[in-house]
This record gives sequence, C-alpha cells and structure tokens, in this order.
Amino acid sequence: MKVRGQAQVPADPGFAEIVTLIQAARDRAYHAVNTALIDLYWQVGEYISRKLAAAEWGDGVVTQLAAHLANTQPGLRGFTRANLFRMRQFYETYRDDEKVAPLVRQLPWTHNLIILSQSKRPDEREFYLRAAAREQWSKRELERQFAIALFERAVLTPAKVSPVVRQSHPQALSVFKDAYLLEFLGLPEGHSEADLHQGLLARLKTFLIELGRDFCFVGSEFPVQVGKQDFALDLLFFHRGLNCLVAIELKVGRFEPEYLGKLSFYLEALDRNVRKPHENPALGVLLCASKDDEVVEYALSRTASPALIAQYQTQLPDKAMLQAKLHEFYLQDLAARGSNREEGRGGPP
Repeated sequence: MKVRGQAQVPADPGFAEIVTLIQAARDRAYHAVNTALIDLYWQVGEYISRKLAAAEWGDGVVTQLAAHLANTQPGLRGFTRANLFRMRQFYETYRDDEKVAPLVRQLPWTHNLIILSQSKRPDEREFYLRAAAREQWSKRELERQFAIALFERAVLTPAKVSPVVRQSHPQALSVFKDAYLLEFLGLPEGHSEADLHQGLLARLKTFLIELGRDFCFVGSEFPVQVGKQDFALDLLFFHRGLNCLVAIELKVGRFEPEYLGKLSFYLEALDRNVRKPHENPALGVLLCASKDDEVVEYALSRTASPALIAQYQTQLPDKAMLQAKLHEFYLQDLAARGSNREEGRGGPP
C-alpha cells in the first residue's frame, strides 16, 4: 500500500531475479510431488492388478481396502473404490508400453484420467499425452481438445504446406494445423475481416493456446515498408521452437490462389527488413474461412514461398462424424497394408 506523502521507491532490478528463482523452485517442487503421486498410483494399481489376476483378491476386497484406508488414514483423499480401480486400469493400460509410460508422469492425475477415459485407441492416448505435456494444457483446455476432436482432425486432415516448408522447416508439420477452432469468438454469420481481427485480439490469450505453446505475439497490423509504400500485415507472431517469424493473413472468404502472392511479398519484406541474423526465414499462414483442398494443392505445389494454408471454423465440429471417418480411414489403411504384405509374398498380381 502506498503511504500518502511518501515517495514510492523503485524496485531493485535484482528483485525480479529473486522472484524468478522462487517460481522456478515452486515449479520443481510441484513436478516432484506430481511425479511421486503418479508413481504411487502406478504402484497401487500394479499391486491390485496382480492380486486380482492371481485370484488372491476379488472385487469385494478392493471395496474393503478403500474402507480400511478411509478408517486408518484420516484425511487421505483419492483412494475410493472407484479410484482404486482406476489405478488398476491406469497400470494395466500402460505397463507394456515403454514408449508412452514415461509420459504419464509428466501430467497430473486428473489429466491422465481424462485421456484414459476419453481415448479410444493407443495412438490417440499417445497423441494427447504428448500434446498435453508439450502444450501444458489446463484440465479445461484438455477437455476442450477432446471436444473439438483434435486427434481425429490431425489424422484425417494434416496441415497443408508448400514444398519449401517441408524442406526448410520439416518440424512445422507437427506445429501447424489444417483448421483452427475459433468457436470462442462467438462470431456471427457474415462477419467481416475486421470482426475476425478484433475478436482475435480481444481473445488473444485463447488464440495463442489454439495456435500452440511456442507462439509469441509480436504485433497486429504490423507495419511493413517497401520502397515508398506502407503495408500492414494482419498478425505477426514468433515461434520459439522454429526460431522464425510467422505472418498470419486473415481472409473471411474462400481461399483464392492469388492470395499467395501478397503473402510471399510480406515474407520477403520480413526476411529482408525485420528478421534477425540468428533467425530462420519467416513462415506465412493464410487463415481462410474455407478452402478447396485440390485448389490448395495446385497453388502450393509450385510456389517458392514458405506458406501454409489453413481454415478457421467458428462452430464445433461434428465429433461423431469425424470418428466414423477415422474408423473408415483405419480400415482402409489396414486393408492397404494387408495388400502390400500379400504383394511382398509374391501373391497374385
């Protein structure tokens, strides 16, 4: 509280360093406690699993165990009958997966339960475990990613990128999406580009979560000067992992091939006038309301620009329909692999 008549002494620059040390120590302590807790649940789940598998215990014994813990360990939480069976399921799900098992220790128990209960396939579990650990989603955001069918969309519609992006930024394929869900903006039908632009700025924190953890906001209507002319780039970000500027141009209509020309112009200007010597060449994203994938493929195939084409959606997708398409996709993939094996064994032509 500021005292009247008393000058406020500016904080010593060293104070910020102390705050950083405290926050880092808190983070380490939280991760250590979380890892120990997940290890405990794993061990309890393993013990129960072995007892039940050996027929030494029946389900009723687990109920008795929950009651015993409640009576003998006052204040102990999380060891109800339902949770004890979840610990067993947790252990049995991941015990034989050496690649995925270490990931579960990076997430809180609530996150693990969400992924365990809502994932239908091992590769879907792995996808969300890795994404949640990388992006550090909150519980609410993780639930949103399931609601918007992130896994189904990632498998069925991978990001549309130019050949230059594949060569210069191959890791960008795992960073960008084919479609971004902007349902949080509440945009009406027939919205303008200004409505979209202003909405993204107003909900910038949420938009950054949708983009991904390593995106940092640089500016809106970022000024670009070439010759004696002034231009304004809709949105400019920096991606820490890719170590490059990312320009985003907004279009409220369908993607048109000529849009790539303007984006390429902006990227050239950024590389010449804005990019720092240690940074990689800039990437560009055209974020459109809709796109024809065949038109996108033709447009990107010959462009020399490191560009990506994505669309934004203002309504949640039909998850049931996407799951049905994913099921069909896996069936076709399974049939194709079976056909390839037959050909490899010298089957009929």
